[in-house]
Amino acid sequence: MKPSKEELKKKLTPLQYEVTKESGTEPAFNNEYWDNKKEGIYVDVVSGEPLFSSGDKYDSGTGWPSFMRPLEPGNIVLRKDTSFFTVRTEVRSRHGDSHLGHVFDDGPPPSGKRYCMNSAALRFIPKEKLEEEGYGKYRSLFE
Repeated sequence: MKPSKEELKKKLTPLQYEVTKESGTEPAFNNEYWDNKKEGIYVDVVSGEPLFSSGDKYDSGTGWPSFMRPLEPGNIVLRKDTSFFTVRTEVRSRHGDSHLGHVFDDGPPPSGKRYCMNSAALRFIPKEKLEEEGYGKYRSLFE
């Protein structure tokens, strides 16, 4: 069950709420994870569903965390976005229905994709805390 608007406003920072629930965008090069190089996974800040692995993260030069592919493709929903006088593909989380960012076709091989995400929509779980946080099944990614 998704939390109510009021519950989310208590749980999230104003920026996290703006990004995840109002499809906002945080500033490039001025966000929590754009240059994070630690090993671990990224989950939806609203629902906790696993989204991306640090093993698929790369420096796209855009100032936002970018990934080649999702960790759990079933947790990702793609939607056509025609805002800002252009056509893009929005990326949302399946269970939290959070706006995460956009996916572009200018990423590196093998996928050719660039999942350009907002740090404010993500929570990073370092590999050392995967079991403690309930994500132990992903520990093998870092062994």
